[in-house]
Amino acid sequence: MLTIVGFVFLLVMVFGGYMLAGGKFGIIVKALPFELMMIGGAGIGTVLMANNMHGVKHIAGGFGKVFKGASFHKTDYVDLLSLLYFFVRLASTKGAMALEPHIEKPEESAAFQKFPKIMKNHHAVVLICDYLRMVGMHADDPHQIEDIFARELRKIAHEELHPSHAMQTLADGFPAIGIVAAVLGVIKTMGSLNEPPAVLGKMIGGALVGTFLGVMLAYCLMGPLASRLKGIVEEEMKYYEVIRAVLVAHLHGNAPQVAVETGRKMAPSEFMPSFQELEQALQELQIPT
Repeated sequence: MLTIVGFVFLLVMVFGGYMLAGGKFGIIVKALPFELMMIGGAGIGTVLMANNMHGVKHIAGGFGKVFKGASFHKTDYVDLLSLLYFFVRLASTKGAMALEPHIEKPEESAAFQKFPKIMKNHHAVVLICDYLRMVGMHADDPHQIEDIFARELRKIAHEELHPSHAMQTLADGFPAIGIVAAVLGVIKTMGSLNEPPAVLGKMIGGALVGTFLGVMLAYCLMGPLASRLKGIVEEEMKYYEVIRAVLVAHLHGNAPQVAVETGRKMAPSEFMPSFQELEQALQELQIPT
């Protein structure tokens, strides 16, 4: 929502200032559809050339994520820590083999079913199940698990940042594409030098709309969207860092409460539940084993 509010405010200030300064919208309105076709079409074309279909869909999803914002809030961190507490407590009291029914078929697990939002999160389910499965296979060296986990998180972050990088590449290219559109407008104008000055002035003004549009799309739209998406991805990666912290702390031999407290400290300050909030959630946690 704040992204939309910011963009509307930007448009009001830019075009409001232009209007108050005595600018005429006629030239812009007349040239805008053609300039958008050239600049926007060139931008879409470069995206299609530089990506496969999966990448294109990922970029489209990135735009949606910008406007929806980060997926995780305080209640999501409480739910994640509660689920992890159940698993590490179960492993501590009944052994790693007791986890098998939950991690082999998570869709049938009473633990996962209690937290449907986690169940819908592919990365979270895979990370939890894979690394608990490794523990059951006696891969219990906490340093080795932490290293493998960290490398996988870097891989996920790299993949999730792909739309942001694509948006930033577009932002970097739009000013030059705008110049291309403007040059085409100048070429068109040069072919009409026999027209009166008033007509030539409108044609030159229409050509300059291309430069204006390219710069505005770059620095007032695509650049901020790329930056916003990068911030969202980095914030969401902290959710998966919580999983890593809890499981590694468990492998170091810490009690379930201590392992979960270690994970709580990894949550973003804005969404980190207090010790008392998490303690109450754990006390109310009821999952059949």
